[in-house]
Amino acid sequence: MRPEHRATAERYLMRRDPVLARVIRQSGPCGLRPRRKPAFQVLATSIISQQLSVKAAATIQRRVEAMLGGTLDAAALAAADADALRACGLSQAKARWLRELGAQAVSGELDFRRIARMDDEAAITTLDALPGVGRWTAEMFLIFAMGRPDIFSLGDVGLRNGINRLYNNGERLDDAATLAIAETWAPWRSVACWYVWVNPVA
Repeated sequence: MRPEHRATAERYLMRRDPVLARVIRQSGPCGLRPRRKPAFQVLATSIISQQLSVKAAATIQRRVEAMLGGTLDAAALAAADADALRACGLSQAKARWLRELGAQAVSGELDFRRIARMDDEAAITTLDALPGVGRWTAEMFLIFAMGRPDIFSLGDVGLRNGINRLYNNGERLDDAATLAIAETWAPWRSVACWYVWVNPVA
């Protein structure tokens, strides 16, 4: 999203949602920016980071990158020895997923340009089918790597907790009520999610 798109999203969300309007005024301009790393590297990083602290994930990723020659290269991962990957701190499952992901990228089965042309749900379905990539990871990838403006992640715990606090005094809202709130944010749900994530009150 370009800066003018973020500004348009902010104005739209402030008109549509008084609760979010307060958050936007408190938080200032949207800082959502697509990551500049290659798409494969972003996806591989997300797999490495699953269920780990930020510090632990960063340490393991540095080890993997060093073993591969400096970057999370698809061809290098496809050819990497599973035991060597595990020696970097990866679980057996993550080592397998990364090797399979690399192999699919090398073969062309995983084609990020093709994914970029898909609509949101088709892209999520395609990514969700990849080894080690679930729906949540696919949604985060579309927001933070591809800059999709209208993604809402119902399964994101931090997002759900923030919505509960902002809209229901901290009490848990069910899926239907949560989706109804998010629907008012379309077609800028990614921007709205960012504001809920960064809101100090939430």
